[in-house]
Amino acid sequence: MVRVGRPAGMEWQEVGLGQRRKVCAYNADEMAVLVDFETGAVGALHSHPHTQISYVLAGEFTYEIEGETWHLNQGDSIVVDSGKTHGCACVKAGTLLDVFTPMREDFVK
Repeated sequence: MVRVGRPAGMEWQEVGLGQRRKVCAYNADEMAVLVDFETGAVGALHSHPHTQISYVLAGEFTYEIEGETWHLNQGDSIVVDSGKTHGCACVKAGTLLDVFTPMREDFVK
């Protein structure tokens, strides 16, 4: 199974205060997702069985992973290993490209 996203094909989903996401493309092994954040929006601490890479397309974020904090700007990226508790806060409005392996079934249901 391969799903390819096109601008009109996969819609933005509101996922929280000041956040929305759009699945770009996926197969059983991996998934690419755009996540827009307004300034001050928070991705609450959570964990999941997927490895995640977040790449900052625009904006400024702080990331917390297992109690450690990093400051990320446009062009920066970070890896979150499977099962690690993590979250982020948007310092300056922007967009993340999140890549998950394996894909997040909960994002397409």
